[in-house]
Amino acid sequence: MIIFKLISSLPQWVLYIFSDLLFFIGYYVLGYRKKVILENLQHAFPEKTEIERRKIARQFFRNLTDSFAEIIKMYSISKEDLDKRVKIENKEIVLDAIKNNQVIIGLTGHFFNWEMHLLQMMANVSNKCDVVYLKVNNPFFEKLMLTIRTRFGGGLIERSSFQRDYLRKRDQPRLIVLAADQRPSHGEIRYWAPFMNRETAFFEGAEKLAKRFNHPVMYSHVHKPKRGHYTFTYEMVSAPPYTNEREHSITDAYISLTEKNIREHPSLYLWSHKRWKDSR
Repeated sequence: MIIFKLISSLPQWVLYIFSDLLFFIGYYVLGYRKKVILENLQHAFPEKTEIERRKIARQFFRNLTDSFAEIIKMYSISKEDLDKRVKIENKEIVLDAIKNNQVIIGLTGHFFNWEMHLLQMMANVSNKCDVVYLKVNNPFFEKLMLTIRTRFGGGLIERSSFQRDYLRKRDQPRLIVLAADQRPSHGEIRYWAPFMNRETAFFEGAEKLAKRFNHPVMYSHVHKPKRGHYTFTYEMVSAPPYTNEREHSITDAYISLTEKNIREHPSLYLWSHKRWKDSR
């Protein structure tokens, strides 16, 4: 941890030099998951040429290695510097809901840099924010990520403990953040829908929770104006009452918004993930 803290104290431009080196080795020498990345892009963008898809792949890999450098910096970044680098537009959607004693569900996806987004969100909402996450198997990195993610307040709820934790705090106004684009395991209830030109399995926990307990749902749209700077724009997906809404309406709206975000900024999405590993 001490070594990590010393590295984190380096200026961001120095950390980006390491990112550049890692990008060259990972993409051009090792070809880390290049086959998976290009296959995912081919399915997602059949209308693009091979040259265009490879350009997206290179930009994606650059964003991937930059995210490592940015996560290292997050260990020591000041609130002032974080405010300069990460902008959240329409955050009043969340703050007003909490002020009105509501639980609001925030849906996000694996866009770069989602870790900086979570840190900035927790800095704004503080102890009224719970992020549902998947535990890291390595004890060191699990402790490290817990330390980084909770620097400015907020809580982390391991996915297997979420149901119990929610019932315990059901009436506490707060923001609950879910990365709803994760791949469900074989044994979990799943909903299949078209996503980036392929049948894709989705969790529906957020929709079931929102409709059963009348929680509003919002989505965060991401844009990267320049290196190391991100803008997240919040928009309302759905709000109670849900008496006349069709089945899967919230999940379908989330899928549509996520796909729109991907098509606008394709290199920001996590293409190295085996998202489409399973089939119906």
